[in-house]
Amino acid sequence: MRLFISINLADNMKEAIMDVQDSMMFCGIGGNYTRPENMHITLAFIGEFADPELVLEQIERVELEPFTISLKGIGAFRGLWWIGLEESEELKTLARRIRRSLAEAGIPFDRKKFSPHITLVRRPDGELRDLPAEAIESITGVSMTVDHVSLMRSDRGKRGMVYKEICG
Repeated sequence: MRLFISINLADNMKEAIMDVQDSMMFCGIGGNYTRPENMHITLAFIGEFADPELVLEQIERVELEPFTISLKGIGAFRGLWWIGLEESEELKTLARRIRRSLAEAGIPFDRKKFSPHITLVRRPDGELRDLPAEAIESITGVSMTVDHVSLMRSDRGKRGMVYKEICG
C-alpha cells in the first residue's frame, strides 16, 4: 500500500483553491489540475508500506491541540504550481511529532524538509506571471481549523492518482 499522512482540507479552502484554478483555466493555462477530493497538505509521505495499523498507532500517539492554518501565496517548483500557507509553528510542530513517532517505530518515510503546500496543477503550460493578481489575492487569509490528521492511501486510477482516507 502506498501511504501518506495528511491534513485534508475544509470545503471553504477547497472552494477558494478551485476559484484560483478556474482563473488559471480562464487565462488559458492548461495542465493536470488537482481535483478537489485530492487537495491536502502532506505531513509525512511513507510510500509502499504493508502495515497501516502500525502507522495509525503512531498517529494516535501524537497529541493534537486544534489550531488554525491560512492560505498565503502561490509558487512553483519542478513542474508544479502550489498554494502556500502562512507560517505556523503549530503545523511545523505537528509534522515534526508525527515524523518522530514514525521514526521511533521504524516506519520508513520521506525525510525531505517539511514544506507545507497544496498542489494546484502539475505540468502547467503557462507562467505564474500570467495569473491575475486578484486570483492570488483571493486566497490570502482563507483559513480552517486543523483538529485531526488522516492516514491516506494512494492508488493509480484511470484519471490519475486517487486518494482514499484509511482513517482520520
